[in-house]
Amino acid sequence: MATKLPKASVVIVGMGWVGGILAAELTKAGHTVVGLERGKSRATQDYYHVHDELRYASRYELMQDLSKETITFRNTEKMKALPMRSYGSFLLGDGLGGAGVHWNGQYYRFLPYDFEIYSKTVERYGKNKIPKDMTIRDWGITYDQLEPYFVKYEQMAGISGDKTLPPNIGAMSVPFSTGPMKKTPGMKIFEESATKLGYHPYIIPSANLSDNYTNPDGIERASCQYCGYCERFGCEYGAKADPVVTVFPVALKTGKLDLRTHANVTEIMHDGKKASGVRYVNTPTGEEFIQPADVVILAGYVFSNVRLLLTSKLGKPYDPKTDTGAIGRNYAYQVNGASTSAFYEDREFNLAMGAGALGSNIDDFNGDNFDHSDLKFLHGANIRFTQTGLRPIQYQPVPLGTPTWGKDFKQASIHNANRVLAVSGQGASMPNRYHYLDLDPEYKDAFGMPLIRMTFDFEEQDVELVKFIAQKTKEIADGMGATKTEMHDTIRQYNIVPYQSTHNTGGTIMGDDPKTSVVNNYLQMWDAENVFVCGASNFAHNSGYNPTATVGALAYRTAEGIEKYLQKGGSLV
Repeated sequence: MATKLPKASVVIVGMGWVGGILAAELTKAGHTVVGLERGKSRATQDYYHVHDELRYASRYELMQDLSKETITFRNTEKMKALPMRSYGSFLLGDGLGGAGVHWNGQYYRFLPYDFEIYSKTVERYGKNKIPKDMTIRDWGITYDQLEPYFVKYEQMAGISGDKTLPPNIGAMSVPFSTGPMKKTPGMKIFEESATKLGYHPYIIPSANLSDNYTNPDGIERASCQYCGYCERFGCEYGAKADPVVTVFPVALKTGKLDLRTHANVTEIMHDGKKASGVRYVNTPTGEEFIQPADVVILAGYVFSNVRLLLTSKLGKPYDPKTDTGAIGRNYAYQVNGASTSAFYEDREFNLAMGAGALGSNIDDFNGDNFDHSDLKFLHGANIRFTQTGLRPIQYQPVPLGTPTWGKDFKQASIHNANRVLAVSGQGASMPNRYHYLDLDPEYKDAFGMPLIRMTFDFEEQDVELVKFIAQKTKEIADGMGATKTEMHDTIRQYNIVPYQSTHNTGGTIMGDDPKTSVVNNYLQMWDAENVFVCGASNFAHNSGYNPTATVGALAYRTAEGIEKYLQKGGSLV
């Protein structure tokens, strides 16, 4: 029998970036918060021996144990979904800080176009531009409404970046907290080529500190050492902004955060209109607890948020056949595959040195910054050169046609290790009526609960986008003084086996229509006013950018909304 615990003002499920931001803001406002994290606790000292590529990058030390919980996948409804037994396409973070611990730190505000994508597309091109099954929609919020909350995240995290940015991205009311990262020779070559073509390059905004920084909460952090161990790794310097070194210390200092690790939430307790709390299991002991609360916040990763709502029978599941319901709707991803590699016989670069967000990029072909009238796709891609630190196990650059093993492969990979610069596009992913998340009818987790099932594939939209963006990467690479270039311009059926991106979005989307969205623009559930669902699962589509900046901004706005709700109750819109 479950033990019922004393009631809290707020219970948060998942303690990554979203959970940490909400915990810090709500405890500073005087509210008692219980934070439940299914993984283990973490601290900076855990990363003192983190420069171990085999342990962290190849064997996924910081990731979820797929033998206990995973997802199932199929491309279409005609296929049988099978479990993801080993990591491939994306990586599911686990433990205190979640994916915010092992991210690269690349920081992009979504474009103004993203938040009003349906309206702006119809205004410029007409309704017929949108393919039949493409389910793009406005988010119920504008860039200008969200802009002050981007600033809050940037000042908390100490985002590094240029003071002056191109006019084709969202305007900033406050400059970045610290200056840009150092400019490497590869970045200079990329920027020179892009500028000659008439494009607008700038240094990627970074959550890796370019200088020592103290944020408004008094948190002090040291600058980046350019060690090249960011993605898949924690930062032993604390230079990479993550929840463990930024927001958790603030919340814990108030004395109002009760942070519980190894706490796996299995159910949202509710009566169909409001939630009363959550049920969770202490995973080391198997004990079950009920945590009552005035407000329940889901702050997990995309799959966790959707799955918990579905297994708790809260909200209406999405049905692609009738195009009704909302939970699981508009799953989206990231469309990569467009790139050009530049090979140099007469020059070498120190590519082992780097940082997760070190690089330069352009947005001239992102969003609606270019005319789509004669193109067979919407949106676009951020095109960049990055120098994130190339490590020996997972990096073997060889020209096309090189054998994949043996003496020739070995010699080619050694020769080219510091002679290849890659220009790549990170493409937007548009939602489709038949791309969604639901519960698998067969496969279950270690607790006997259904796994989440993903139905997703690339569409003609994605194929055409990759072809177009690849040509732009080649234009830039061809102007970078290389001996030769090799373009990659093809994607086929989505395959969950090779790694692509940990930018999964959708499933609990925001909007202004309760019939087709799960939450309003404060991320408050339409179907249960005291339940807030916050994260990349709120995205109605995915942009040509990394999602963390927009996730963080939405979390800060949600914190304000929850404070209003705790004072007055009722719907916030």
